[in-house]
This record gives sequence, structure tokens and C-alpha cells, in this order.
Amino acid sequence: MSGAVQAGYAPPTRPDQPAPGRRWLRWLVAATLAWAVLLAGLTWWSVRHDPPTVKEQRSLDQAGPVVDRALGRLTAAVGRDGVPALLPDRIERGCRVTPLDDGAELERGVEVVLAGDDVRQLLQRVADRLPPDWRAGVSTYDGEPLLRADAGEFVAVEGRAGGPGRVLLTVATGCRPVGAGYRAPAADAVAETAEAQRAARRWGGAAGPVQVLAASCPGGGTARTARIETAGGPAGSPLAAAFRDAADGSLVLRDSADEYALRGSFAVLAERVDDRVRVAVSTTCRA
Repeated sequence: MSGAVQAGYAPPTRPDQPAPGRRWLRWLVAATLAWAVLLAGLTWWSVRHDPPTVKEQRSLDQAGPVVDRALGRLTAAVGRDGVPALLPDRIERGCRVTPLDDGAELERGVEVVLAGDDVRQLLQRVADRLPPDWRAGVSTYDGEPLLRADAGEFVAVEGRAGGPGRVLLTVATGCRPVGAGYRAPAADAVAETAEAQRAARRWGGAAGPVQVLAASCPGGGTARTARIETAGGPAGSPLAAAFRDAADGSLVLRDSADEYALRGSFAVLAERVDDRVRVAVSTTCRA
């Protein structure tokens, strides 16, 4: 039989030779695997050596300390222009980090009572005392003054009016992966707790448990607030009566039957709501 190949026909592939299509498929699979290995290696290196470029790269437990430090710095920035008190943290779950991943948002805040009603002036003073790299500024939003700042690592700071003669300063993470979760800083608030309980005893009503809140100070130490709610005595009776000792040599910013604010060795805030009085006794960070 002649070995000539008939025109119009491809020579047959021997059993020991892969078809051209199979060779291409093998090269494609090998190149894909190599790319996947390279991408995984670059990702591993980036996670361990590169700073985060989006907030989704920092979980809630990693962002929490940034929030705590920012809150402490805000208490220092208030100075003696107001009476600050830390608020309980708020965690909102169920937000979407990506279309496939759930997350959570942490927000912490501090309420501030002013001597007068000039909210913009206080917000501007706070903004002026914050670090330059926070790029803090006060603008107007919906006719109201609004402080905005960046505490770093995608943690946002805002300040706005919280009612007549009040300012609310907040620090928020935005939606993040939960990670190990947020753990609030603990603090020994013996003196603040004792002062809050002493005020409750002077009103003579049954007091609820004391809630202690804390935030890290820029120069070390912690800001602390002890909160308690108790019966407030007869309607119209002055709240200041429970704090006469603490008021010695201190600056009283508010003094009425329904509200009392003192800045001295402690920052004291008391307000009457119906037949109850809410008391917050705080030690703040130093500027």
C-alpha cells in the first residue's frame, strides 16, 4: 500500500500523539492554575503587608479600637465648653458588605450639654481642637450646622444638634465584616459610680443598676461615664440639691428643675423625664 496521502484529507493522528485541540486545552488549564496560584499569593501578601484600601478589609473587631480612641479624643475636644457623657454603643446587624456577605455597623456617641444654645460655636471649637489629619470642618446641612471628620481607617465622625442646647457627636464604622465582633473597653469607674449612686440616694427613690461606659484617651487612660436612672423626688424640686457638694468650686452650665449640668472634678449631667431622673457622671480625656 502506498504511503502517499490523498489530497483533501488530513493525516491521521497516531495513538501516542495528542490531538491539537487537547494540547491547547492542557495549556489553558495550566495557565489558569498558574494565574490562580499567583493571585492567591499576591492576595496573601497584600492582606499582611498593605494598608486597607476599603472599609470591607477591616472587620468590626479591628475597627472597634479606632472608634473607641476617636470617642475619647472627642471628649477631650469638648473641653470646658460643655458637659459630655458617653452613650451606650449601638450595633446594627444585617447590612450588606458585598452582595453575598452580611455585616454590621458600630456607632458610638457622646452627648454634650452647652451653657447656651449656640450649637455651631461648640461644633467649630471641637473641630478646631481635633488633629489636622482628621480634616474636621463644620458646614450647613438642611439649615443646621454639621461637623464632619475622618478619624482614619474609614471611621467617620459627625456632630450635630441633639436638641435645644445639646450636641450629639458620633463615631461610626459603616458596614463591616463582623469578624470576632466588637468588645467595648472596660474601665474601673468606682468614683463615678459612687457619685451617681450618692445622687440617687439623696432623691430617696429606688435606683436601677449603674451602667459604666468607657473610651480610650489619646494620651493614655480612659474616659468613663457611670449612668443610673432613679426616682427624682417631687416634680419641680431642683435637681441641683443632689449635687451641692460636687458643685463646690465648679462650673454650672445648666440649673433648673428638669436639667442640671456641672463641669468640675466630674462632668455631671442630670435630666428629669416624667417621674424619673437620668444621671450621668463622667471623667473625660484631657486635651
